[in-house]
Amino acid sequence: AFSPDAPWQKEFEDNFPYPETDDQLRCIADIKHDMESPQPMDRLLCGDVGFGKTEVALRAVMKAVMDGKQVAILVPTTVLAQQHYQTAVSRFRGFPVNIDVLSRFRTPNQQKKTLANLRAGQVDLIIGTHKLLQKDISFKDLGLLIIDEEQRFGVQHKEVIKQIKKNVDVLTLSATPIPRTLHMAMIGIRDMSVLSSPPSDRHPVQTYVLEYNEAVCKNAIERELARGGQVYYLHNRVETIHKAAERVKALVPDARVGVAHGKMNETELDDVMMKVQDKEIDVLCCTTIIETGLDIPNVNTLIIENADRFGLSQLHQLRGRVGRSARHAYAYFTYRPDKALT
Repeated sequence: AFSPDAPWQKEFEDNFPYPETDDQLRCIADIKHDMESPQPMDRLLCGDVGFGKTEVALRAVMKAVMDGKQVAILVPTTVLAQQHYQTAVSRFRGFPVNIDVLSRFRTPNQQKKTLANLRAGQVDLIIGTHKLLQKDISFKDLGLLIIDEEQRFGVQHKEVIKQIKKNVDVLTLSATPIPRTLHMAMIGIRDMSVLSSPPSDRHPVQTYVLEYNEAVCKNAIERELARGGQVYYLHNRVETIHKAAERVKALVPDARVGVAHGKMNETELDDVMMKVQDKEIDVLCCTTIIETGLDIPNVNTLIIENADRFGLSQLHQLRGRVGRSARHAYAYFTYRPDKALT
């Protein structure tokens, strides 16, 4: 069982720049109660995209680290690992918490050093992709495992997770719980907390399903740029993504268009994402690499080509990449004109 909150816990929580929703406060209380009880926690934190799951998780991290334990955050994509790493570094600034990241973006030497530091207990919080589940990973004293979007991991990964779960507290985060995860919570194998209230200034995303139409796309992009915002244009084929970017450029010649996909190397991808964050790119032509966790509040229009090829869970996650500020956001799910919808 973890000890009651340390004095630094309150200071860390007071540093949060936004007012917490009632749901967040209730979920945080549930999680702390579980952590302080003698049985290992196995809780599912369910909340829509952008409702503040990350902050709830980081408070659990702080509680574990203050008790001398190590924490691992397991995420499905490299871009999300990077984003969580930046968020954690920013939130824990000024506190004695050593944070590191493990993903394909790190060189073999950097990875080797991180693994050695983990074993020696010099890393308090490790954020990583499935690389965290490799055989050569060992912790000095792991106390809390946080899994983001568990349904995105394969069967083999889940078997490894099961082994780790036996003697550590586990918090699973999900914006789109698959029925099995939900069912386990409902029948009491897992405890469940739900974030159902959005942050106070949040508006629902205006969503349109329509045939692909260049005039509509051009109008949507121009309207977003006119109010100083940015656009995600999703084309999910790496082979033809540069042609799609050229099409967008032809539609809106004044727009600065960038490209992002999973086959780019670390430096290229990092460079593009930094340019989007710094507002040096107006339209990011991308694959589903943006699907989970990406948080850039100035991007408030999303256009998806061939949306009928995606599952509902994916579309839900993708739509959650916009509308993360006080502005109204728009999502256009388009399908080919010759495609009959049933």
